[in-house]
Amino acid sequence: MKKALVVAAAAALSLLVAGCGKNNAGSNAEMIIENGSEPQSVDPTQIQGTPEHRINLALFEGLVGSDPKDSHAVPGVAESWERTGDGSVVVFHLRKGCVWSDGTPITAQTFVDSWLYYMAPETAAVYAYMPAGVIKGAEAYNAGKADASTVGLRAIDDYTFEVTLVGPVPYAVDMMTHYSFDPLPMHAIKKFGKDWIKPANFVGNGPFTLKEWTPQEKLVVVKNDKYWNKDNVFLKTITFLPIENTMTAYNKYKSGEIDWNTTNCFPPDMLDEVKLRDDYQVYANLATYYLEVNKNDPVLKDVRVRRALIESLDRQELVDKVTKGGQIAARAFVPEMAGYNPVDGPAYDVADAKKLLAEAGYPDGKGFPKMSYIYNTNESHKKIAEWVQQQWKKNLGIDIELENMEWATFLAKRQANDFQIARNGWVGDYQDPSNFLELLITTGGNNDGRYSNAEYDALVSKAATMQPGRERMEVLEKAEDIALNQDAAIIPMYIYVTQNLIDLSKWEGWYCNTQDVHPYVGLKRK
Repeated sequence: MKKALVVAAAAALSLLVAGCGKNNAGSNAEMIIENGSEPQSVDPTQIQGTPEHRINLALFEGLVGSDPKDSHAVPGVAESWERTGDGSVVVFHLRKGCVWSDGTPITAQTFVDSWLYYMAPETAAVYAYMPAGVIKGAEAYNAGKADASTVGLRAIDDYTFEVTLVGPVPYAVDMMTHYSFDPLPMHAIKKFGKDWIKPANFVGNGPFTLKEWTPQEKLVVVKNDKYWNKDNVFLKTITFLPIENTMTAYNKYKSGEIDWNTTNCFPPDMLDEVKLRDDYQVYANLATYYLEVNKNDPVLKDVRVRRALIESLDRQELVDKVTKGGQIAARAFVPEMAGYNPVDGPAYDVADAKKLLAEAGYPDGKGFPKMSYIYNTNESHKKIAEWVQQQWKKNLGIDIELENMEWATFLAKRQANDFQIARNGWVGDYQDPSNFLELLITTGGNNDGRYSNAEYDALVSKAATMQPGRERMEVLEKAEDIALNQDAAIIPMYIYVTQNLIDLSKWEGWYCNTQDVHPYVGLKRK
């Protein structure tokens, strides 16, 4: 890391533009995507879910994009970059000629202004903690304790953008594939305020731009003719359908009404049939399904209660008899990844769970108040919730009430800490354990259960300043051990597999990958 690390744009770009130079038979085709839920927004500062991420990939492009095969960073608005010194300074070289969909130029100052706006405390972006956690001076700025001049962002000239990090942060550039690092059309935001995301006012810089958005029906994007890499965009339009019912989505796919069924949870009763299909794409996923427990609740704030809830769940039974899609029962929060040893939390132990609950004042569940468990509309989430309900009743003698909610309401309640127990899931934004562990830092925008431990926070922050290697991983492993074994902060359930239905004999440029991220550049109908 002491020498400048220069990224060769040409080689990496070849991966991004799959299909370049081949028969353009797929040009002007339309793709119809089942997208799970009605999106919260298309404003990068106001989104946080997978359905929104799929749309964001069409409408915006950051300094770097995601390789369609392995999700590592490849050139986007930046055609190359290098690290200097100990690796804590990254200099990006922007393409000349990149413009917004209305023709306004995109410069290094665009990124300075956009990132400062995203991290400003008044913007209240859910993911502000991500850039704030790695950019020098940004954490204090995001907390309202320092002004913008202290943040490590600098436009050296129109096409040279310098970012000073808190340390070497080995995963920083891969992290920047996330939409929390998107450029933002500040000129449109200033002109239209919150209405800038309406189709008539919308301005983006991705391969597509927003044409139509009919809530609860469809969202349509069309090819952006001002996109710098438009020659490798072969789709004319993409239509995103918010279908929450997995059986409805599956039937529409079988009848040819949709081209890509994205639902990672297929109808449980149809899963055996789905698995036999040639167009069923299944792959290991960098993602964890877990339960969020509200640490502000007067009962759940007791670590003995939280640990009892964990130890009374037979998660192997869950994946064997309920989900049945190849998921891996998990006691760790962080999935396996190179160089990291995930830390197992409490095991299935009903006797100890009963003992802990009795010590907390609820022998055999007596006197334990009825708890509420919230989940978003989906047959698989419902079956998992019902299984949890049965396990806690059988093993602990406690009752929970299940509440099904539509996506936006569910996210709002979870984010507002207005729940007791809630389902949650996290797909890694980049391949480093910190991406999971940062969810539980005290100031994290996705810390919905409001877990707080100063030692844990310090360890995760320390890891961001360290060089890559075993010593850094040991710091992160210690943090995971504190969260799971000392504090029972969350309830890990299983490691996902990606499950999609798309006919790859008809589509080119779509690849299975561990993050289930599929860029649209290079995607074409054969």
